[in-house]
Amino acid sequence: MRLSSGKLQSFVHGGDVYSAESPLGRWLDFSANINPLGLSESVKKAIMAGIEGLVHYPDPRGKELKQAVSASYHVPEQAVVLGNGAAELFYVYFHTKRPGRVLLPVPSFSEYEKAARSAGAEIRYFYLQEQEDFQLDFARLRSEMAGCHTVVLGNPNNPTGELLERGDVECFVQAAGEAGIDVIVDESFLDFRTDRQLYSVADLAAEYDNLLVISSLTKAFAIPGLRLGYGVATERLVRELEFNKDTWNVNSLAQAAGIAALGDDGYRVRTLAFIKQNVPYMYESLGKLEGLKVYEPSVNFVLLNIAGCGMESWQLAEKMRQKGVLIRDCSNYPGLDTRFVRVAVRGMAENRLMLQALKECLEA
Repeated sequence: MRLSSGKLQSFVHGGDVYSAESPLGRWLDFSANINPLGLSESVKKAIMAGIEGLVHYPDPRGKELKQAVSASYHVPEQAVVLGNGAAELFYVYFHTKRPGRVLLPVPSFSEYEKAARSAGAEIRYFYLQEQEDFQLDFARLRSEMAGCHTVVLGNPNNPTGELLERGDVECFVQAAGEAGIDVIVDESFLDFRTDRQLYSVADLAAEYDNLLVISSLTKAFAIPGLRLGYGVATERLVRELEFNKDTWNVNSLAQAAGIAALGDDGYRVRTLAFIKQNVPYMYESLGKLEGLKVYEPSVNFVLLNIAGCGMESWQLAEKMRQKGVLIRDCSNYPGLDTRFVRVAVRGMAENRLMLQALKECLEA
């Protein structure tokens, strides 16, 4: 574990389909982990029906959407705070609580660090060990959290895909609470699991003063352009966060889309069936390619170590780009380097195109 440098870093994300024209006319985007089923019909209808309502301000309380979140995830309505994407809620938390030092298991989603730094926090890295396949050692984490004010956990973690058992997370939250430390758990990818109840602690967030659970509705429902997420916490923390966020942070179309998405059980069933079919296929197919170490995925993305391929991550990403395929160069993740890339899981036809392009790049 060490403190990160105080320098501002360049935080780069996947999903950049705007920076250049694809040689194929359109990008096959395997750099962003979005539900490839796309917009559900119910969401499309809700958005179209909401167009005329744009002449009015959105509901600043988001009451109907909070009710939908409450019903879908079995959490108290008064324990829900809404965000313009999950990422916004990290910024709101850090600017509300102003923790002096933040402990980040890395590699992890870069917005955790960016949001904390924007509020003046000092960052301490807790390195997940490559030789342990980046599994989180809670005992070691507890031993190294002294002097920190907030710990952020991804569950599952992006980009490693590691899942944390619910009981382990709750025990850590209890230990952190005794030390006066807040815990944020990012559950943005758990909607891609059929067994989310084994991992989610969202229903516990209203009981622990030091726990904030944040989740995205962007990824599972394919609405990244609308920006929508939610947090679950005690009523007291929810009031603090709502006081410090923009009054109308979630626009009316995003609210309508969220309500429709959460009410569309058929779309959720299709999503989980899609994951069941395509994730194992991708894992097995990648494992057949020479020079790759493939980390077993828990949701809709796969981390790859390409050390045996004779090229660095940026080189492979550029070669794939020339074939019209975007993948995620992971070299800018603290805790990773130029040996790592990440690929999303999409539909079967697109997966095959990506795999063929990757095979050609590796054999060239």
